[in-house]
Amino acid sequence: MSTVIFGFPGQESLARDLVSGLGAQPGAMLLRRFPDGETYVRLDTPVEGHRVVLACGLDHPDERLTGLVFAAATARELGARSVGIVAPYLGYMRQDARFLPGEAVTSRHFARILSENADWLVTVDPHLHRYKSLDEIYSIPSIVVPAAPAIAHWIAANVANPLLVGPDEESAQWVAEVARRAGAPHIVLNKIRHGDHDVEIAVPDLSQVPDWRTRMPVLVDDIISTARTMAATASRLVDAGLQKPVCIGVHALFAPEAQGLLESCATRVVTCSTIDHASNAIDLAPALIDAVAAIQGQAGG
Repeated sequence: MSTVIFGFPGQESLARDLVSGLGAQPGAMLLRRFPDGETYVRLDTPVEGHRVVLACGLDHPDERLTGLVFAAATARELGARSVGIVAPYLGYMRQDARFLPGEAVTSRHFARILSENADWLVTVDPHLHRYKSLDEIYSIPSIVVPAAPAIAHWIAANVANPLLVGPDEESAQWVAEVARRAGAPHIVLNKIRHGDHDVEIAVPDLSQVPDWRTRMPVLVDDIISTARTMAATASRLVDAGLQKPVCIGVHALFAPEAQGLLESCATRVVTCSTIDHASNAIDLAPALIDAVAAIQGQAGG
């Protein structure tokens, strides 16, 4: 029994790494749109009796979900032993409660769709806010790959005399772990929200940090989207007497003009390889390979 890896657009590199790391077979697939916008999927590599892995980023999930679901369902129909999804970025995690009457709690609906069409899921640092784990909404086995070890390794190898900076209190535990692994001190900023578009960023007392004036601040957050908050935070660090920071994000969503905005106030902008982007410098493929091997072993196929 072998594993066949199908890579969706944007995850071709990850698919190749999974093939190599797992000793798997590359899968050929045709994925295109009809003139009316409907999705066409064809699996050109036989899957009967094989374990199938679909490497599909779910950053723009409305564009990608249909093809992913059709591919998973087709693999099952054609006799695949199991079908797993590797989604380095997992969309539809923000709407985790009904804030206004009548709102759809889309994180739960999205989870049900994926759970009904796959046997397991591997992802990287999903936006878990009100959920303690994916098990609260996903009914299939899942493994969450933490980006912290790879980020810490990159910082230790590339940033001299770093000072880790967490953007808010919610990031405290995560940033502390990255700092511990990188062997660096850390601080956590305070956000005081005065309104929907009025946020005050407070820098804690830096005198408690040894040699803080000569340290390179490294601002770490999970998602870079509009980059406005990260850019404002970077500017606030400079106002407090620190150098322009290195800005690190796990997921490079990057709305239009976000990269330029952030680069104007940062020494360097770096992201992990969850979403294909020019800023990718931290490779998470080895950790994803280990996770796939582990979950296939747990699932018995």
